[in-house]
Amino acid sequence: MNNFTLFFLAALALSFAVEFWLARRHFAHVLAHRDAVPAAFRETISLEAHQKAADYTLAKGKLGEIERIVGAVAIILFTLGGGIDWVAGWWGGFGLSPIWTGVGVILTTLILIQLFELPLSVYQTFSIEERYGFNRNTPRQFAIDLALQFGLLLAIGAPLLALILWVMDSVGPWWWVLAWAILQVFSILMSWAFPTFIAPLFNKFTPLDDATLRSRIEALLSRCGFHSKGIFVMDGSRRSGHGNAYFTGLGNNKRIVFFDTLLNSLSHDELEAVLAHELGHFKRRHVLKMLIASAVLTLVGFALLGWLMGQDWFYAGLGVGVRTNAIALLLFMLVSPAFTLFLQPIIAYFQRKHEFEADDFAAAHARPGNLISALVKLYRENASTLTPDPLYSAFHYSHPPAAIRIANLAAKVS
Repeated sequence: MNNFTLFFLAALALSFAVEFWLARRHFAHVLAHRDAVPAAFRETISLEAHQKAADYTLAKGKLGEIERIVGAVAIILFTLGGGIDWVAGWWGGFGLSPIWTGVGVILTTLILIQLFELPLSVYQTFSIEERYGFNRNTPRQFAIDLALQFGLLLAIGAPLLALILWVMDSVGPWWWVLAWAILQVFSILMSWAFPTFIAPLFNKFTPLDDATLRSRIEALLSRCGFHSKGIFVMDGSRRSGHGNAYFTGLGNNKRIVFFDTLLNSLSHDELEAVLAHELGHFKRRHVLKMLIASAVLTLVGFALLGWLMGQDWFYAGLGVGVRTNAIALLLFMLVSPAFTLFLQPIIAYFQRKHEFEADDFAAAHARPGNLISALVKLYRENASTLTPDPLYSAFHYSHPPAAIRIANLAAKVS
């Protein structure tokens, strides 16, 4: 134990305490408003639906508290508790090269942490989601998804890690610049490949067969100057009753995807408005801006890691006796979230700003009233609380709270 040990434990405790305090504020605020629908929604959302959303929010929030405890315990067990040393010793017995030993140590640790948290994911899906009528998943499908995720981690993550570790071992003190560049190229490549090669492993995508809706969407795309590889419907109802829509892909490989649950719940007018909102993200270059921000943060992180990996106190302070580049990378991945809590509200602020800009774009290219009615349906059918705690939402909400977002759109209704 050294001074960095105390610093790490203090940061972890502070992060946990702030999250716990915010969650408690959120619970109290939701409970205090549970018995009355906010005035702006009294004509569109029933008290029963409002109370269901409150109860669903509280159930997920309480599970979130347990997840934070489990996550903190897992981090301590694998660092100060000697877990990483044990995994490194086990892999060291196979006589592999340092790079592939490092890949094994990193992936094994990450998989063990995921398995450590797996019971909570099972409870979320088959208890909470089931209780509130959202779960459509089966144990078999859940197991298949888990196996696919692990398979992709090995098939894609292992070669990428091996390349990064080779750069760390071979390039010299400026390795982190090249490693950062490799990671950015990889991220762009994965964004391009995701809709065609990865997403279909988990879901079925079929071209939109509603000719009237497709015609309206194509007209909207033409007005907005947007080109895509097609409009697809995803069988989201295989796993969940929640509805959504999104863009995916880059360049000429962009796709528009509607969940089948969304198509079943919204009118054509509302679907057009929702799509106009998503187009607003594209036209306002929100994806590009977030990619740039992520790239800058990643570069800073790699630079910091480049310095930390040469400091003995970094390893000793986290309870690790084995000093390798792979161990340094793994430690950085595990403990950095404890030191970056302050970034959450900053990132959330810009995400909410982007949502307002996309809403404004939608209001200019579709009827704002249609987007309002679509959002109200989504709030109701997804059991999204209408009364989040303002401070909690400032930390955690990527979208503006319902009342504020609806009021912004209502001001644009002519």
